[in-house]
Amino acid sequence: MALTLLAVGCGEDGPPPAGGNESSAALAVLREARWPMFHGEPALTGLAGGTLPDRLELVWRFKTRGAVKSSPVIGDGRVFVGSDDGCVYAIDFVRGAKVWAYETEGGVEAAPLLLEGTVYVGGTDGFLYALDAATGHLKWKYETGSQILGAANWARPPGRRSPQVSRRGDRRLDVASSDGFWILVGSYDSRLHCVDAETGAKVWTCETASYINGAPAVADGAAVFGGCDAVLHVVSLADGKELKAIDAGAYIAASPALADGRAYVGNYEGRFLCADVNTGEILWAFEKENVAFYSSPAVSGSAVVVGARDQRLHCLDRTSGAERWALRTRGDVDSSPAVCGDKVVVGSNGGWLYVVRLSDGAEVWSFEIGEAVSSSPAVAGGRIVVGSEDGAVYAFGARP
Repeated sequence: MALTLLAVGCGEDGPPPAGGNESSAALAVLREARWPMFHGEPALTGLAGGTLPDRLELVWRFKTRGAVKSSPVIGDGRVFVGSDDGCVYAIDFVRGAKVWAYETEGGVEAAPLLLEGTVYVGGTDGFLYALDAATGHLKWKYETGSQILGAANWARPPGRRSPQVSRRGDRRLDVASSDGFWILVGSYDSRLHCVDAETGAKVWTCETASYINGAPAVADGAAVFGGCDAVLHVVSLADGKELKAIDAGAYIAASPALADGRAYVGNYEGRFLCADVNTGEILWAFEKENVAFYSSPAVSGSAVVVGARDQRLHCLDRTSGAERWALRTRGDVDSSPAVCGDKVVVGSNGGWLYVVRLSDGAEVWSFEIGEAVSSSPAVAGGRIVVGSEDGAVYAFGARP
């Protein structure tokens, strides 16, 4: 049985290497800062508010007992993140001290979702957990048929619905009554699961032909996600019915980003696609032969930014797919970039964290962590928080 650990057993915390002299105004900004889910918001566009300084310093480092592939989220004055040591952590955003840790029955690679005082996160043990954000106490857990590696997303129910059970082919549809929120998460059981946020009761499931690796993106009454069946699925939020199945050409490990009725996502065989969600038409494709895309794109203005396993961060034109610039990195880029104002933040498997200019890809700042940074950065309150496979979570910001 899972336990809530409030002191020891999951991770270690210590005095921050920098900071401690923040003004009351700076503390207020940090406590109000929010990056509550993977890539920031339900459409997964990767856009952060505020600004970042040109030079950053290590503010604190929090050590867990396993690799941190999970992407952190920020809210309520805390950082929430998973670790391969099997724990979900709440860390004080200002000081980097452990607030609580919850031990699951497997590793936690998925990014958490912070919503209305609850942390929702999937584990390699196949469970979706709902934890009280203040205390770390378990509210409920929902079992899927296999491991969960992608982040959860959320949506409001399309309207009041009466409890019912129906069948559409091989898909079983259980519709629960709810006036609150629905949580959506993909699993290696080849299903997208929709559950009631308050109770953990199943609302519906949508079955696909293979594993689901990434998070579903949500916009305009639909959830959009890919998987190892090489299909980009467009699913109705109302009932889980598939609206479009877009052939991606090879399996999809990343999460799509949605903007203006278009989905942006790369596949495992070097093809980055822009697809019309309503028609299912592929509008353009950026090709990199024998290069896998594990990174999920950020969409900002007329640009799409995505990492690839060619040791580069690519910036593409949203309209045509033409490449604007490419930054050569130390190691492949599985980390998903975040855009904050005129800057892009991303990690590399070579152990580096980068801040580059969105306009031309020029490197503004970088930091050598030393081990792979496949975790995707969270950006809020003028700080960057990211995990590393060295087992630590790092926070960077301006000198107080």
